[in-house]
Amino acid sequence: MHRRHFLGTLAAGAGASVLSPVHAQPSGFPSRPIRMLVGFAPGGATDVAFRVLAQNAAGILKQPVVVENKPGAGMVIPAQLMQSTPPDGYTIAQVAVSVFRAPYLVKTNWDPLKDLKYIIGLASYSFGLVVPASSPIRTLADYLAYAKARPGELSYGTPGTLSSPHLTMEDLAFQAGVKFNHVPFKGGAEALAALLGGHIMSLADGPSWAQHVESGQLRLLATGGETRSARFSAAPTLRELGYDIVQNAPFGLAAPRDTDPGVVRVLHDAFKRSMDMDNYRAALKQYDLDAAYLSSEQFTRFAAETTEKEGRLIDRIGLRKL
Repeated sequence: MHRRHFLGTLAAGAGASVLSPVHAQPSGFPSRPIRMLVGFAPGGATDVAFRVLAQNAAGILKQPVVVENKPGAGMVIPAQLMQSTPPDGYTIAQVAVSVFRAPYLVKTNWDPLKDLKYIIGLASYSFGLVVPASSPIRTLADYLAYAKARPGELSYGTPGTLSSPHLTMEDLAFQAGVKFNHVPFKGGAEALAALLGGHIMSLADGPSWAQHVESGQLRLLATGGETRSARFSAAPTLRELGYDIVQNAPFGLAAPRDTDPGVVRVLHDAFKRSMDMDNYRAALKQYDLDAAYLSSEQFTRFAAETTEKEGRLIDRIGLRKL
């Protein structure tokens, strides 16, 4: 099920939750700073959005919300750290789509569906494939022709191994019958710097490239949404170009499994109010991120749906390890 259809389905039942009884809030929470572990490296589009959100939430919760970057390992580290974190609500984790594919790829002693308490879905970013404006590659057809003529030579950077951009490119290579040279980095900002510095030939990532495309430094070959980006409407989608690929990467926040439901509700409500503030919406727009609110219940169902979908993708491109 595609993201927009799925979120629309969830939203149809959202009104009922508004009428649910008000739960008692935990007394005194929060009484000290809250740590927010983010799997993206500092300086990238998602990191910037999280920092704006944390600033807003701090004003609502009357306690600092401190962003701690934990990049690497396909952005799974924050969720993994929840397994050894006290379930008191004072340390929470950003959850990316890569968390839901982890059980198929690496040996873990935790289950994303059983061992996390989902707080709120926040936003989503869409995939884009870019090259320098000086590159002779002008279209995705050119890109794939180059890869076919020079197997394993055409390099592309991503925010990390087994990240959504990496799996999207592996899926594209599988469907097009070509071989790329994947160069993983610790985050989108580092990968973008490598492209701008001439160290890699292309970049597959969320919209960290947006401002550089608009300035004319980079050329956008294709995007991965169900429809064209409103901001970059000249760029075709992978589906338009004949590839059965739709890649959106929603992310949100989770807590350790045994966190008190009242604490989860306090956090959900604070972050929901933070999402509705103009500065957060402006940060999303600046980096071409899409708002993708999910309640705690909706985010929990989304996790189950996505875990199943990611398993099918990994099997199709032959990357399942477990």
